[in-house]
Amino acid sequence: MNLIIGTRNSKLAQWQTAFAAHALKKKFPHISTQIKPILTKGDKILDVPLTKIGGKGLFTEELEAEILSGRIDIAVHSLKDVPAILPPGLVLGAVMKRAEPGDALISPRYGTLDKLPAGARIGTSSLRRTAQLLHYRPDLTICSLRGNVDTRLHKLDEGNYDAIVLAISGLQRLGKESRITQKLPMSLCLPAVGQGALAIETRAGDTAVLSLIAALNDAPTVAAVTAERAFLSHIGGNCQIPVGVYGCINDTVITLKAVIASPDGKIAYHCSETAPQQEAVALGHFLAEKLLAEGGKNILQQLNVLIENKEE
Repeated sequence: MNLIIGTRNSKLAQWQTAFAAHALKKKFPHISTQIKPILTKGDKILDVPLTKIGGKGLFTEELEAEILSGRIDIAVHSLKDVPAILPPGLVLGAVMKRAEPGDALISPRYGTLDKLPAGARIGTSSLRRTAQLLHYRPDLTICSLRGNVDTRLHKLDEGNYDAIVLAISGLQRLGKESRITQKLPMSLCLPAVGQGALAIETRAGDTAVLSLIAALNDAPTVAAVTAERAFLSHIGGNCQIPVGVYGCINDTVITLKAVIASPDGKIAYHCSETAPQQEAVALGHFLAEKLLAEGGKNILQQLNVLIENKEE
């Protein structure tokens, strides 16, 4: 059996896809794999902040079209890029064991967030990170930063920023963990839904492929990200809203922590709840309802108005 695997064209995406392909080959030596790079909308537009591009599936839509057309069999995604609701006919057939899920500060000159001077320029393309950083340090200056990991590090090294924030897992996978000067604590900056996890998407009815990739599932990771994605789905969100959420598994119990923050960081609603692992979806929905009722709904409504005004 020859499995055609779609991937974004970045170095990190290709590493992740090769990692998944190797894991499949290790479990099923008889299969062959072919990797097909595909350019996505999010990769084409690099001079505009993600929040201004708008829409869902900025890094998945083209890959999903290729799966549905039969030109590829599966796509390997960073789960944080996958919208909470998939297009009809597609499923996540596997979620692999999660890498370290948090965010990292990289600041060769200052080292940590607390040591950054007032007005320091922080590079990030994430509204989630922006909101949480400003909630902790409203005196910082957040500057848009797009591009792959190497591009972002190069812009930092050129002196365009005093610090940048990237996912720990991406730096680790590219062998650049030594660039990290501080791992941001979860109490300060909750990650994106599914951050650190790799997901494999395929056609819902393709039983042959589904039976193969199911072998890569990691049960604790699946339970944790199921709760996180249920939370995101319930608030009607995507990866470009100021929401952080993280599920942690301890034996058979999930602890789910979440934050909904205003884009300027002035307001942030935090909440944490626990439930048995088998109640992951219900836990995500319950926590979402709780945060929306506390004030998160007002933040998201105001954000939707801003987005609609920009589109007119």
